[in-house]
Amino acid sequence: MRLNVAKNQLFDNPQQGSNNLLRVCRIGKAQGLKGEVTVQIFTDEPYERFKAGNVLYTQDGEREFTIESARTFKSRWILLFEQSLNRNDVEALNGLELYTKAQSAQELEQENAWYIKDLVGLSARICENNSLGVAPREIGKVVDVIDGAQSLLKIRLSTPVGDEKTALVPFVQALVPEVNLKEKYLTLDPPGGLIPGI
Repeated sequence: MRLNVAKNQLFDNPQQGSNNLLRVCRIGKAQGLKGEVTVQIFTDEPYERFKAGNVLYTQDGEREFTIESARTFKSRWILLFEQSLNRNDVEALNGLELYTKAQSAQELEQENAWYIKDLVGLSARICENNSLGVAPREIGKVVDVIDGAQSLLKIRLSTPVGDEKTALVPFVQALVPEVNLKEKYLTLDPPGGLIPGI
């Protein structure tokens, strides 16, 4: 089973504390005459974020935009907001970035998903009853998550000073059986040869 990295970047909202907004899109040019706009998306869930009735916010939280409709045309997203009355209204919005409220780490964990910022810094431990038959122990720390067709955890291995080594571990449940944000660790069950020295 694949684990998921929530790719959206978190931003601070001065009105409501830190790290509770996700950047969703940047408004582009007006499309047509009825107040639609093209948007550059920053979300990995556009179909969810652009559902009719969803509310997007400016970063300061002072302005809200309720989505009336959304559609795609030639791989571009086009949105119509309830607040948009005509082309002149939306031309003034060009360049404005819109955000949505972020899910809590606990909500994401229920979906086997984590924000990158929550994974970086976790202690990496070999799990009990691992396939290599080695003793469970801490082997390093997650220092990055590399995005691609398959997300990879970059783990800085605990080695003597001056002998810095890293390992890349695919972020899949077979290799990463547990992520414990509360206690700040994750466990690994790597095959032979994946992690140097293990």
